[in-house]
Amino acid sequence: MPATCPMGKKDKSPTAPPAPGPASFPARLGLADLGRVASALKAQAAAERAAAEARRREAARIRAEADIFLREVADVTPLPPTGRREPETRHRTPRARQRERDEQEALAQSLSDEIGIEQLLEVDEQLSFRRAGVGADALARLRRGEWTVQAQLDLHGLRTDGAREQVVYFIGQAHRAGLRCVRVIHGKGLGSEGRQPVLKDKVPRWLHQQQEVIAFCQAPPFAGGAGALLVLLRQASKPGGSSRDTSSRERPGRAR
Repeated sequence: MPATCPMGKKDKSPTAPPAPGPASFPARLGLADLGRVASALKAQAAAERAAAEARRREAARIRAEADIFLREVADVTPLPPTGRREPETRHRTPRARQRERDEQEALAQSLSDEIGIEQLLEVDEQLSFRRAGVGADALARLRRGEWTVQAQLDLHGLRTDGAREQVVYFIGQAHRAGLRCVRVIHGKGLGSEGRQPVLKDKVPRWLHQQQEVIAFCQAPPFAGGAGALLVLLRQASKPGGSSRDTSSRERPGRAR
């Protein structure tokens, strides 16, 4: 007995997918289209042949120039190897030199010739000064002339204004160059008017006002004696680092 569906409806079986129709093909090219394709292929082939010919000519030119060079240097004897290395070039950070000069000029104009520093100086055989934080051993070595003098400034023949500017410029440049110990020759004043030591009294005052200076003292006899000062400079800070001074080994109660 054939099966019937509820509600009196006939059972519908799944329908099979429709049979595929005939495959679709692109429309046929006309004669005009074929002509354009043929022209494009010819143009491409011509361009490729031209490029190949250009490469061939360039290679021939390079070989010809190489042959000429070899003929010219045929009688040259090569130098024997020396084993030397070419120096490596290091990138230098650009410096604003004009701004540095402006700052030094402004600092020179701001230095006082009359500032009182007598209470900060120790007057003995060798006039000396050191900032707070600078170890006494560093100053003692400076007094004995154990620090290597890396540069010096001679102020002979300069008047006060010119000498002040030279001191500021010299100390600033020495500090930027990473120098630690320099000498400033102020003379004994024997050639000054009235034989009075003008610069000898003013140079210590100028040095005290420059933050790059952490200590100074009268030079020992073999380094200039009473006519010069040995100056210890603060350690220059490295890029991105601190400016911690290796001379600061103790913290005295007052500057000397």
